[in-house]
Amino acid sequence: MTGWELAVVCAAGAVAGAINAVVGSGSLITFPTLLAIGVDPVTANVSNTIGLVPGSFTAAYGYRTELQGQRERLLRLGAASAIGALAGGILLLFLDPGVFQVVVIVLIALACVLVVTQPRLNRWLAERREHRHPHGGAELWLGVLAAGVYGGYFGAAQGVLLIGLLGIFLDDHLQRVNAAKNVLAMIVNAVAAGLFILVAHVDWQAVLGVALGSVAGGFAGARLGRRIPAPVLRAVIVCVGVAAIVVLVYG
Repeated sequence: MTGWELAVVCAAGAVAGAINAVVGSGSLITFPTLLAIGVDPVTANVSNTIGLVPGSFTAAYGYRTELQGQRERLLRLGAASAIGALAGGILLLFLDPGVFQVVVIVLIALACVLVVTQPRLNRWLAERREHRHPHGGAELWLGVLAAGVYGGYFGAAQGVLLIGLLGIFLDDHLQRVNAAKNVLAMIVNAVAAGLFILVAHVDWQAVLGVALGSVAGGFAGARLGRRIPAPVLRAVIVCVGVAAIVVLVYG
């Protein structure tokens, strides 16, 4: 990798880190960038996942105020994310990368619908539940597990999926939901990265470029995201989700 290519990857990592902190889908920036400079698809996916781990950490740290009081919730859901990420990483190593494409598009579209309709759905669910589970119950745990499988397998737009799930099943405001999303995405990336380091071929120059950029981008994105009003944040999430679908269909 030339110095110019490394600079391009760093820049893509910074943009991806910022997008991941606010919404998710940063891999739609870094993954195609790695492909464009000649990294093969599986190695690019593996290296991208590893490189985004530091950015996931800075994004979660940037939301530390909104994370207060969510420790027990995140321990429960984090276990689902970790198990799912391990399964997804194994699938990446043994399955055709195109296997999940149709399912992924449907999941992202559904997540966008959930984000848009979340306030109304929350009111509807609240009227019909006598005892709302503070951690989302078994339904959310299984949903986060499935999102972890997808995140370990590819990861683009896993943030959109997580926000859609958390927003529906948790009685909390969107910024705290987004903070929880950042922690769960960090767990998914970290677990998948650990697996890939052990058993997959890694392009460490690509990892370095993505990591350096994503650290700065994750912190900057968290600072920005915490200031975005909930209706605007919903609009951003949906726009990113639609962009993800377009890239997956036509890219």
